[in-house]
Amino acid sequence: MTQFYGKTRICYGRYALETLEEQHCTNAFLVTDPFMVKSGLADQVTSHLERIGLPYRVFSDVEPDPSLETVKRGTEEFIRAGSDLLVALGGGSSIDTGKAIAFFARKAMPDRQKPVLVAIPTTSGTGSEVTAYSVVTDKERGVKIPLIDDSILPDLAILDARFTRTVPPSVTAATGMDVLTHALEAYTCRYNNAFTDILAVQAIHYVFGYLFKSYQHMEDMEAREMMLLGSCMAGMAFNNSGLGLTHSMAHALGGLFHVSHGLANAVLLPYVIRFNVFDAGVRYRELARVLGLPHANVEEGVSALISAVQGLNDSMKIPSRVRDLKIDKAKYDAALDDMARHAMDDRCTAGNPRRPSLQDLRELFETAW
Repeated sequence: MTQFYGKTRICYGRYALETLEEQHCTNAFLVTDPFMVKSGLADQVTSHLERIGLPYRVFSDVEPDPSLETVKRGTEEFIRAGSDLLVALGGGSSIDTGKAIAFFARKAMPDRQKPVLVAIPTTSGTGSEVTAYSVVTDKERGVKIPLIDDSILPDLAILDARFTRTVPPSVTAATGMDVLTHALEAYTCRYNNAFTDILAVQAIHYVFGYLFKSYQHMEDMEAREMMLLGSCMAGMAFNNSGLGLTHSMAHALGGLFHVSHGLANAVLLPYVIRFNVFDAGVRYRELARVLGLPHANVEEGVSALISAVQGLNDSMKIPSRVRDLKIDKAKYDAALDDMARHAMDDRCTAGNPRRPSLQDLRELFETAW
């Protein structure tokens, strides 16, 4: 049986933030990062809570690639606060942290009512506002751990492109390529379906139509809104279909060498497309067709798609090889077996159209160097 599940209420546009005032809760807990507080963007959220007289507490310790230690600390504070509304404001790190806090609080106190979970993304990248995924990092072991549970699917996603205006070009580029990777992998994943295809293809159109504009012009609000919608659509797609090897490898690379997730995806994606050609070549050719790229046969379509991805990377100064990410060659070589094993064990690998061996993964990491 094939099914499509969508629980999250999505509100977007200029006045979407006012939806916060409709929440019938008694106590709020805001999860965010220090920049959101310092820049005053967190105040845009708390002012709506204040308007309805809702008490709140702010947890702003979120760091890039949130650690288990941060999640543990946030969970302890959340439980002490006794909140029934959890609002996560920020990029993927903040939203993933908020979801992980909700997850572990539920495990610690199973009799307590599940809080209303609201996600407000400030980057166009992860799609975390509409997925049952959260990624946290075990920094002692250098491993990124994906949590996948329906209980962490947000109840409400608020998409307001004004929150993305402060995102610098390099982050806009990396997070935008994360959107593209989500959509491409959702489209070619083993478990794709008619509904995920529609969302994935539209997200891919948005990326190729608006990502470079967002990168070039920070104040282009049409481009930023379209990228925010594309990110959400790609998230809805992969939440139902799953992902693939690019994400597994990016988790392994990022966990050991602290490479941002979007950047790791951007660098690795062309290599994984080529690796999957035998099993997913027809699907890649179809994407080349809908993008208006050469597609006379599978090989031409795949090559054109890879060139388009690499061209987008090049236009935004994203490296084409891992060696250009300022990683020490000796350390990288020494980590090849660990990265291959971590990628093999990653839950995203199960959805990849081609089943890899450990040796395949090791060779892919070597090829990408």
